Amino acid sequence: MAGVDSTAVLTAVQSLLRIVRDVARTSGVGFSGEFKRDCTDLSRRVTLLSHLLEEIRDFKGELKLFDSSSWLSDLAVGLQAAKKLLIIAGNFDSNVSPDEAAMKIAAQFHGVTWKLEKALANLPYDHFDISEEVQEQVDLVRGQLRRARERYGIPLISTSDKDVHPVETTININHQEAETKVETASKENLSIGYNQNETVYQLETSKNSSETSSLLDENKKLDAPAIPVDFLCPISLELMRDPVIVSTGQTYERSYIQRWIDCGNTTCPKTQQKLQNITLTPNYVLRSLITQWCINHNMEQPNSLTNRRLKRSDGSFRDVSEDIEAIEILIRNLSSQSIEERRSALTEIRSLSKRSTDNRILLAEAGAIPILVSLLTSDDNMTQENAVTSILNLSIYENNKGLIMLANVVPSIVQLLRVGTMETRENAAATLFSLSLANENKIIIGASGAIPELVHLLENGSNRGKKDAATALFNLCIYQGNKGRAVRAGIIPVLLRMLSDSSSCMVDESLTILSILASHQEAKSAIVKASTIPLLIDLTRTGPPRNKENATSILLSLCKRDKDNLDCISRLGAVIPLTELAKNGSERAKRKATSLLEHLQRFQHA
Repeated sequence: MAGVDSTAVLTAVQSLLRIVRDVARTSGVGFSGEFKRDCTDLSRRVTLLSHLLEEIRDFKGELKLFDSSSWLSDLAVGLQAAKKLLIIAGNFDSNVSPDEAAMKIAAQFHGVTWKLEKALANLPYDHFDISEEVQEQVDLVRGQLRRARERYGIPLISTSDKDVHPVETTININHQEAETKVETASKENLSIGYNQNETVYQLETSKNSSETSSLLDENKKLDAPAIPVDFLCPISLELMRDPVIVSTGQTYERSYIQRWIDCGNTTCPKTQQKLQNITLTPNYVLRSLITQWCINHNMEQPNSLTNRRLKRSDGSFRDVSEDIEAIEILIRNLSSQSIEERRSALTEIRSLSKRSTDNRILLAEAGAIPILVSLLTSDDNMTQENAVTSILNLSIYENNKGLIMLANVVPSIVQLLRVGTMETRENAAATLFSLSLANENKIIIGASGAIPELVHLLENGSNRGKKDAATALFNLCIYQGNKGRAVRAGIIPVLLRMLSDSSSCMVDESLTILSILASHQEAKSAIVKASTIPLLIDLTRTGPPRNKENATSILLSLCKRDKDNLDCISRLGAVIPLTELAKNGSERAKRKATSLLEHLQRFQHA
């Protein structure tokens, strides 16, 4: 097909990168007002698209003719609209603005979210040779946008295109059907059980299954009611799930007011009065009112605990009053002056958190998480070990992950990785993996200094500790920004030593992590410099199916746009095992082997 003006495309992508970076800077300053949460979520999702645009900017291949329904134009419209909306909504004050203005902004959030989701559905990944990790990141963002749009429902007022979307750019780009795939080596292959006496985790392959369908068909919430102001936490402006009363008589969501206090604040956020004490008293009356309101308006309830009754999977309820009372006694004992009493309570909480989801819900509802986090810095090794293991078990319940992160757990976990006992370090690594399953947490954990400590555990830990560290590192390195941190922390030499040592029982894990790091330029150079290509080719011949897949994936990353490496694998006889994999390998191995053979064929013709 005819080529296009690559300069125009590059200019457009640079323009979009500037918009994304402007949004990131705006987010760094922070938002306030009625739409604080909406702005924060939207800006975070936009910022995550920077890696996609950087890879398109750095693409060196031939640009093909684009059709008029340009995905790049759609993306430009969505990003420009997002930037404009964040400026307007970022400091919106409902006290000085009419209700109509708030309604209009709410409708614009729906429109912008839909526009971005639609643009991301049509990305021609293959054309721009986008790495699998960035594809996965974009798919995750798209999934978040879809869920956000569904929460917004259909706007109650109509907005014209000029209200929601600024002037569109005029670049024509070829539309190709984008295959939605989250198939990184780890998600299919890295399934590691840790802490034999605790919980076993399983990474699951997830795929965004359907294309964007009619807006009217997907949104039924035409008459979504306004949440009463008294039901919203004054700090987060979200519907409260665990309202508690402070000494001034004001009510807050427990996790937010606890974090306020833990940061050294001694005043009430709403009244600015000095807090006479830091006791947080559950507001059971308000919790009951919120629950009843959710039921009456057919809204998802903030939690499955209603009037001390816990909802079963079949929709019925069981009374948990006695369980709650016993748990509240245990939590009070965590603050006992007696170390034996604290140890006993903590041991029981660890056991409860291991047994069932119901216990994890009740422990979190009773306020166990902030206290457990505070015990991570105890001078007593047994206390540290039981506290971090309890947090690990509580994090299995998805809704608890956010509460644990709000309690500022990561710095204490990193410290345990440095100085804890071996079992404590193992459980700390497992906890970081569990928390990093939430995409936004990958960024926070990666920036915390955890990665060098995990690399050290990967190199020097027990067998179980190495597996815990490998799983955590893999999951963190799915996020593009953490790959450089891992490489600079010395992960490549550690992985290559494990890969060449067949007795290390870490070959699978090493290949899996290398397969997602190999697209990073520093990692690629280190892998090639260590003369690893012959070993990888040998694994494509003789390794188990998973190892063949990952070895082929690594070779593909090393050889893309690299004539020297293509020449190397050609001379070393890679064509025969790759051809065999292309015919008889797993689906993923077939894709990788076929793509690498095509690169080899083009290289030989050239």
